[in-house]
Amino acid sequence: MADIALSDIPVTRTSTSKVHYQNAVSESAYQSDRDTNLLSTDRPTTAASLSSLSSDADISVWQLANIVLAVSGISFLGSFTTGLLTIGLPQTAADVGLSEDLILWPSSVYALASGSCLLLAGSIADVVGNRIINLIGCFLVGCFVTACGLSQTGVQLIMFRTMQGVAVSLCLPTSVAIVSQSVPAGRKRNISFSVLGFVQPAGFSAGLVLGGVMVNTIGWRYGYYISGGLTLALFVVSIWSLPADRPGAAGKISWARLGKEVDWVGGIVSCACLAMLSYILAALTNDVENIKTPGNIVMLVICVILVPVFIFWEQRQERLGKPALIPNSLWRNSVFTNVCLMVMFSWAVINVMELYCSLFFQKIQGLSALQASLRILPNVVTGSICQLTTGLLVHRVSAFYLVVGSTLLTAGSPLLMALINVEWPYWYDAFFAQALSPISADILFTVALLVISDVFPPRMQALAGAVFNTVSQFGNSLGLTIMAVISSVATKHAAASPADDQSTGPLMVGYRAGFWAAFAWMMCAFFIGGYGLRKIGKVGLKTD
Repeated sequence: MADIALSDIPVTRTSTSKVHYQNAVSESAYQSDRDTNLLSTDRPTTAASLSSLSSDADISVWQLANIVLAVSGISFLGSFTTGLLTIGLPQTAADVGLSEDLILWPSSVYALASGSCLLLAGSIADVVGNRIINLIGCFLVGCFVTACGLSQTGVQLIMFRTMQGVAVSLCLPTSVAIVSQSVPAGRKRNISFSVLGFVQPAGFSAGLVLGGVMVNTIGWRYGYYISGGLTLALFVVSIWSLPADRPGAAGKISWARLGKEVDWVGGIVSCACLAMLSYILAALTNDVENIKTPGNIVMLVICVILVPVFIFWEQRQERLGKPALIPNSLWRNSVFTNVCLMVMFSWAVINVMELYCSLFFQKIQGLSALQASLRILPNVVTGSICQLTTGLLVHRVSAFYLVVGSTLLTAGSPLLMALINVEWPYWYDAFFAQALSPISADILFTVALLVISDVFPPRMQALAGAVFNTVSQFGNSLGLTIMAVISSVATKHAAASPADDQSTGPLMVGYRAGFWAAFAWMMCAFFIGGYGLRKIGKVGLKTD
């Protein structure tokens, strides 16, 4: 991979639990720049405009600090609200009247909305400009986060979380593109992306701990008020601190360009399909018999029809040389396809584990939100360690063994929770489940980004990374919604029949069913990796 400027290929990991901008801190600035700058869905702009960065004049430390504060602040605060929701979900659901059937939907719709809009947002930013799109996103995030705190019903909370996901999708690709365009390649850019990587798990951890404190004291709503207020303050700071787009980077804005250079049909078809699928799954969560209603049958049929429509449309766009949201040619690379499938399963499991373990600690074991947050923290610690060690090992150890081994280890996490005795002390079982949970997702993410850089030519790497990120977001949402359906069905079945174990109750029966499903998903990922990646060797090797 000689002469490949991987700083032109940012990709974002946006999880409903935490968003890690991967930064391999091994060997050299090359390796750090290679891993961390894979973080954007901003395709043509990054590829076109960043090639001349090395010749640009350096910027001052003060300018750098202001830019990094503006773009990393929104990531920190977004992750903070995710941690707050994760740990405060039982109390939040009780206060807004969110039924047990829909308790995962505030998290699920956030990931679905964000992932669905990332590619489209990046395409629009290519035409309109990164700065203006980032500012709009920052302002909207502040408004909708505050609105989450004002929610009086479960429907309102779900709606505002959905809109927050859409707003965040405007910030993620543009934030990384702004850093890439403003900070010359080298140590300062590496540090900038390191900060972007650090604030994501830091924000989630802060949301877990401080959210637990707030839930037990002043209330969960204040967490959203504070986060929303700080985001709006950050919007004001960003107006002053974010640099203008490079001359000619976006070009002259016009309705004609927006219509011609953005794949609106592909974006609308994909969003409509995902929205209808989500609605159907929500209906099934409430009652599986709802699938028999005429409205749901019609939507399911339309959803099924839209899948080949999207595929044929993308094929047409690619054949005619027009903008395509997700070109079909990407899937011809079997390694990339298998990695995406593994990521989808892994992301589903890690988010299911975080949310359902929070519910288990609070609703089954009766712990406070703060106590539950401390029990989930090993998840964050292990994830951070994996990020660092993967960067040191990935070029020395076969990626096949790293990916397959980590997947097998993570499969033990839901297995332990499925077998847990609710009376056992934390250190007997639950601690190990939390520690094992993030291993596969974090290792696989770093390996996947390096695989993208190795198997695709430079002109396709940013696009492949953007598609990879969208798949991971889809895995987040799909995993949570399917888990909700499985858990709900098992809970209702247990409530309607004599329980074998009266000490745990129907709710724990539902949770166990969900954990078993998560274990099955990880085993699917294991077999996909074992077969599909069997010929892959070491990745991330520097060549001259």
